[in-house]
Amino acid sequence: MSPEAHSAPRSLAEALRARDDASLAALLRSRPDLITPVPTDLTQLATRAGTRASVLRALERLDRFALQTAEALAVAPDPASYATLLGLMAGDAGDETVAGALPRAVACLREQALVWGGDDRLRLVRTARELLAPSPQHPSPTGLGPTVQEATSGMSPGRIQEIVTAAGLPSTHDSVSAVTALTALFTHRKKMAKLLAGAPEAAREVLTRLVWGPPYGQVTADPAAHLRWLLDRGLLLPTTPGTVVLPREVALHLREGRAHRTPEPLPPAVTPAAAHSSQVVDATAAGQAYTALATVEELLKDWDEGGPAVLRAGGLSVRDLKRTAVALDVSEPVAAFWVELAYAAGLIASDGEADERYAATPAYDEWLEQPPAERWARLAQAWLAATRTPGLVGGRDAKDRTLSALGPGLDRSAAPEVRHRVLSLLAALPQGAAPDAESVLARLRWERPLRGAQRDGDDDLRSRLARWALSEAELLGVTGRGALSAHGRALLGAPAAAPAAGSGSAEAGSAESAGPGDKLPVHHHRAADRLVPLAAAEQAVATAAAARLLAPLLPEPLDHVLLQADLTAVAPGPLRRPLADMLGVLADVESKGGATVYRFTPASVRRALDAGRTAADLHAFLAEHSRTPVPQPLAYLIDDVARRHGHLRVGAASAYVRCDDDTLLNEILADRRAAALRLRRLAPTVLAAQTDPATLLEGLRAMGYAPAAESAEGDVLITRAHAHRTPPRTAPEPVPDGPPPPDATLLSAAIRAIRAGDLAATTPRKPVGEPLAGGELPRTSSAETLATMQAAVLTGDSVWIGYVNADGAASQRVIAPVRVEGGFVTAYDHTADEVRTFPLHRITGVAELADD
Repeated sequence: MSPEAHSAPRSLAEALRARDDASLAALLRSRPDLITPVPTDLTQLATRAGTRASVLRALERLDRFALQTAEALAVAPDPASYATLLGLMAGDAGDETVAGALPRAVACLREQALVWGGDDRLRLVRTARELLAPSPQHPSPTGLGPTVQEATSGMSPGRIQEIVTAAGLPSTHDSVSAVTALTALFTHRKKMAKLLAGAPEAAREVLTRLVWGPPYGQVTADPAAHLRWLLDRGLLLPTTPGTVVLPREVALHLREGRAHRTPEPLPPAVTPAAAHSSQVVDATAAGQAYTALATVEELLKDWDEGGPAVLRAGGLSVRDLKRTAVALDVSEPVAAFWVELAYAAGLIASDGEADERYAATPAYDEWLEQPPAERWARLAQAWLAATRTPGLVGGRDAKDRTLSALGPGLDRSAAPEVRHRVLSLLAALPQGAAPDAESVLARLRWERPLRGAQRDGDDDLRSRLARWALSEAELLGVTGRGALSAHGRALLGAPAAAPAAGSGSAEAGSAESAGPGDKLPVHHHRAADRLVPLAAAEQAVATAAAARLLAPLLPEPLDHVLLQADLTAVAPGPLRRPLADMLGVLADVESKGGATVYRFTPASVRRALDAGRTAADLHAFLAEHSRTPVPQPLAYLIDDVARRHGHLRVGAASAYVRCDDDTLLNEILADRRAAALRLRRLAPTVLAAQTDPATLLEGLRAMGYAPAAESAEGDVLITRAHAHRTPPRTAPEPVPDGPPPPDATLLSAAIRAIRAGDLAATTPRKPVGEPLAGGELPRTSSAETLATMQAAVLTGDSVWIGYVNADGAASQRVIAPVRVEGGFVTAYDHTADEVRTFPLHRITGVAELADD
């Protein structure tokens, strides 16, 4: 046996033991579930790395070519050489691209402990082989079937000899050698070609239909002559009555050695669909960012005095979502996005009352006081990390229940990773380039093919998440015209993009007008392409940088409006908050856009008077904030409503109306619309109603009057708008997609603990009395334990001990005793990598370590 063969690892644990700390750290970083909790030694780490759940999670994170490589190893001999694997991936004719990409794929599989062994003996972890190898219940993605040996395992020896003879081979004395000879024939290219040359044309057509899978077919009890020809020579082998299979070796010959029909060694490129100047992209994104802020503010203002009721199962009703969409003048899916975004940012929550409703949180008031760019950054950061997926609203869950906005069942743990990856792909394009959406989806499917195979509705979930990410990024202003903005790039933590070729020149101008069908050069920014989600502290820095870049692009709030003679006011841009708040009470928003149009009506003026403003206050407010003279019709409207405001008084009797003008009361009594209020005269100036004051107020206002409410003392009640707030609430925590990646400190501590535990488990020991069974603790008397410890203190040697802690848990440790006194031994514990004190009565026994 050669020294190389002697030193080759015999198990995954031995392969892990041969790794350095950097390699172990890479494994634990890529598969964080392996250190939750930290394994005691490398044997336990290897066992955990081979469990079905962990292997399946690791396979889901492979790209398509790495997965194809693992699938090829699953149908290769175990173990397989690198040359055999290359033949399966590149075929007999070879493929330079596949050959160039294969070392990276094998290194990836090795790093994640899915493959171990040297290039001469590559072994796929057994669980991965079971998951990927072909079987009748779970066909292989390669389309290959069982080997000749597997397919003939239940066949009678006589039938096997008949097949060998029909194939032109000499008969053998046993089935094993016969199957070996048949396998050798099917894997010999020249002999196999000669055998197939004599096949009937119909037989070759059957093989062509089965060659790329599925490899199973149906036959009758009396098959046709061309099928009988194939069956007699073992080119088709029976599995169950009426079913035949194409053996793997035959399929590989017909495929010219390739395990996959189309190997995909390189990721598909993300192609630009259009290009714009960076100024246009940033300005468009900034405009949309401002619209996002205005929309969230409008949503929360609409819910200021208490929003929709919370459904018993949680979430918004369909009717409330429709009403919110109408209020925001958007579609229902877009309304669901804004509602979920405000919820993810911690700006809305349920109030927790008996009649539970949604309302703004105290954090909303703090958010309003921040500069616009910082408010946007908070929304963008919440969106980037949220696992709640608004795009699912209106769909059905596993129990066929409708998924509602703000309700349960909307969390998808893959959402943050997909959003981040989509933006990373955009960051890899030239500055100002908008991607072709289908090329983005194709790239994501290549990067996570198994994840994409998990279906969630009509389309695979990962593709749907990517589509939503592209549209939501545009709504939020992270992108502009489909291209990643400068502040969006900063939010991602990506380096500044290099300008596209010809930027700022005539070429840039022509790119500006490029259409979706135009061919644009594809550039790859490798640094951006390798972006990974940032840690919390790094994300905070990136978010602050994004806010700084966005701030100069947002429009400055205005302190004036333009009053017009048709009882409207035009706000040519965003208004300062006090002006916007007051104008929102005094007038109704008629249209929104680049300029907002407000309309003054009797009802809106009365609303301002009900809030405690006087006619003089309103005249002064308009004169101060209008760049145009106050139109006479508007002044007359305010004076007319103010003159009638409070002429009628409504109080609690059940309810009553009083007025100094009995003619006006006669008019009300004579009006048919007042019948529902059931009014009756108590005195010449007083009417009583059998309704509550609020209903009476609304009824009279609907009839065109302007009554004012009064208190029990007869004073006019000023109905100021009050803000309903929930108790302090925290934003919803994202649902993690498995254990979080460990940081450098945790990795270092975990590797140190695993190494120490492995040292304790594998260090050679001198025998103590009778040889111990595997895993059994050493047993020595108290006197022997004390004497050995004292001797180790004098010599400075390390010893192996068995130890039982206060909870009764037994363990074995390697320690270097420093001092023995008072029934305790103080020693450096190699297993824990620290100095500890052990009670002697808890030490089951001690043994000296072997000299080597």
